[in-house]
Amino acid sequence: MKVLMVSDCGSIHTERWALSLADAGIDVVLFSITPGNPGIYAEKGIKLQVFDLFRYKKKKNGSLKGAIFSFFEALSAHCRAVRSLKRLIAAEKPDLLHAHYATSYGLVAALSGFHPLMVSVWGSDVYEFPRLSALNRMAVRFILGKADRVLSTSHAMAEEASRYCRKDIGITPFGVDTDLFRPAESAAGKDATVVFATVKTMSSRYGIDLLIKAYAQMRRKLHFGNPLQAVPDTLLRIAGDGPDLAMLRRLAEDEGVAPFVEFAGRIDHGSVPGFYGSADVAVFLSRAESFGVSAVEAMACGLPVVASSADGFREVLQGGAGILVPIEDVSAAADAMLLLATEPDLRHSIGQTGRERAVKCYDWRDNVALMTEEYSRLCRKI
Repeated sequence: MKVLMVSDCGSIHTERWALSLADAGIDVVLFSITPGNPGIYAEKGIKLQVFDLFRYKKKKNGSLKGAIFSFFEALSAHCRAVRSLKRLIAAEKPDLLHAHYATSYGLVAALSGFHPLMVSVWGSDVYEFPRLSALNRMAVRFILGKADRVLSTSHAMAEEASRYCRKDIGITPFGVDTDLFRPAESAAGKDATVVFATVKTMSSRYGIDLLIKAYAQMRRKLHFGNPLQAVPDTLLRIAGDGPDLAMLRRLAEDEGVAPFVEFAGRIDHGSVPGFYGSADVAVFLSRAESFGVSAVEAMACGLPVVASSADGFREVLQGGAGILVPIEDVSAAADAMLLLATEPDLRHSIGQTGRERAVKCYDWRDNVALMTEEYSRLCRKI
């Protein structure tokens, strides 16, 4: 079977799907409207074609005339991208077209007119984009309406996508390699420093500012009224980069916890298990989350998780796999972190429950097998 993926070649999500599907025997061709590293795909024999659709955005002009010109440039760029995709379809003759991310990628795929067409929603394409304008909502309805099959990584996101299409939406979780993401040989920090950790982009959406404030509040509660010998040392390790990094460093200073907060910077995906292996608790206080793969990664590593009650986290942390706190509730997050800092047995039991749930529900091999079955079923149907 040959599948033409229309997806961002620079995304780790695209990379994992494309490489794993190729390993599963799918002949994968990739069309991207943003540039990326072709080498990782060439190693697996995956043909990559890039059409840099968003080049027009690099020309900044704040005038009304410039805005009008930019609109027509965007329209022209999308038309050229569709023609480029059509030429690739004619050359490769795929059995199926699979667009990842409904807007932009889904639009180009839908306008190609090719069937069978599968569209996977990713998050902001159904949570945020349609809420910006009536035109955006019409666009999402058009794209999902053209799809022969719509997929989502979570039930919560499928429910959101169902606002824009009256179709049965398949669930294909974006899980983890539970052999790679597994508990460390020895529990880090046991009877010593309790390490809190997170791996996220440094932007407002992911609530790293809330995490720093919660950690500072937890430390104040930990030391208030407790004898010195009963108070464990704590450390907060933050991995990732993004536009808010400088502001977050200043916030740690302002909150008086800078000596106890380590900013590890961006780490590659293969280093994430080791990062969690040196921690005791994972914390994710996102203001919005459509699936929660970050929590699944931590769960697979045997860490207890404290997370906001955003849709994605609420779904993956079912069955006692973590502690949920209200979105933007710094005090509740601090209390949950304090509880786990002082109760090693609770850390172990929640971590064990999370590991079991990750293996049962989010093992990557099962997820890939589910996707290949979706492909086969759709091709048989059409």
